Amino acid sequence: MLFSTEEILETIRMIAVEHLDIRTVTLGINLQGCASDDADVVSQRIHDKIVTTSERLVQEADSVESKYGLPIVNKRVAVTPIATLLDALVAGMSEEETACAGVKIAKSMDSAAKFVGIDFIGGYSALVHKGFTRGSTALINSIPKALTETETVCSSVNVASTKSGINMDAVIEMGKVIKIASKKPINCAKLVTFANAPPDNPFMAGAFHGSGEPEAVINVGISGPGVIRAVVDQVENVDLGTLAENIKRTSFKIARVGELVGREMAARLGVKFGIIDLSLAPAPIRGDSVANILEAMGLERCGTHGSTAALALLTDAVKKGGAMASSYVGGLSGAFIPVSEDAGMAEAVEKGAINLEKLEAMTSVCSVGLDMVVVPKDTTAETISAIIADECAIGVVNNKTTGVRIIPAGKEGDYVEFGGLLGRSPVLSIGKFCSANFVRRGGRIPAPIQSLTG
Repeated sequence: MLFSTEEILETIRMIAVEHLDIRTVTLGINLQGCASDDADVVSQRIHDKIVTTSERLVQEADSVESKYGLPIVNKRVAVTPIATLLDALVAGMSEEETACAGVKIAKSMDSAAKFVGIDFIGGYSALVHKGFTRGSTALINSIPKALTETETVCSSVNVASTKSGINMDAVIEMGKVIKIASKKPINCAKLVTFANAPPDNPFMAGAFHGSGEPEAVINVGISGPGVIRAVVDQVENVDLGTLAENIKRTSFKIARVGELVGREMAARLGVKFGIIDLSLAPAPIRGDSVANILEAMGLERCGTHGSTAALALLTDAVKKGGAMASSYVGGLSGAFIPVSEDAGMAEAVEKGAINLEKLEAMTSVCSVGLDMVVVPKDTTAETISAIIADECAIGVVNNKTTGVRIIPAGKEGDYVEFGGLLGRSPVLSIGKFCSANFVRRGGRIPAPIQSLTG
């Protein structure tokens, strides 16, 4: 394939000026063969399988980065949901002993991640949207301790799906878990509660290697808010249909870059190429913000009236352009609007332009949910559960993925620092009225009917 001089210069500008990068290359690894009824045996098998399969991941990613001059920001591993392996231990153990075994496995994952040099490993996870197994119960109970005693391990729990409804018993448990885990706020940045969790998501903290996936697979998450922002700036006087067309064309180019890197990484590691996640993933640096894209469309500040419509236009155009560029699109594929990881979002909160209610409305058209939202430390477990339930309802009714990564820390008006890509955020206010009696009813909210016409 021949490239024009203009195309080459355009790509160089995207990388050097507009912060184009590959946000993450994530190697998914199947651990089901590591099952055992002995906790020490399964921990050792997991450590060995992760090290053996991913030992060249960082080296090859660095090599691809040098070859194309394209930054690959994160190299990560996602594994089979650990709750399925805990189920093999349950028969000979009490629930408390099984939870201890879970922490031991988490430490084994952490050790393997550090050995191969990756920054995060996902999969300390359970899927409980329709009910609990004894292994998933033990895992959920062990999450605060597992996250506290490890540095790289990320955890996720799927509590709802469009097919099964919302498991409110699980939502209640997650409210308690988040409250306990928040004694160390960074724990909550590594923990997400999902509805309709995708099994091929390359982004942390929600990445895991789901059933139906190959033995090992490379999934790629692209970035590019800076590139899209530059396009919007260049066409400030066009109508919204033309603006969407320009975003779509640019998304196509970004996705082709992701496809190139993903296929080369898979070939080098001798594993399957999985999917490209088309999400626009911001970073807490100026110029790499989804909120700033919306403002470039004509909003005085992200969060004002029109923000949901602007985000819907952006998300749809990115998906359409990316879908033209790759036959294998998956994961979350939308626009991330994490408060602390997006400098423009954090500034909008600080200026009073956006609040928790408006964030929730915007998540109905993006693909991620309430992400990296800091609420007052004294927020009750029941209120956290109610926030999770609201977000799950949006995902379940609209047949889309939504998640909640919420962090109780500080008091309203404070700033909480996480460092690195996790960024910093003001503490948002929450509703002043109680929903505890509703949440405590428990049970399962039935799945919604999808159609009455056929």
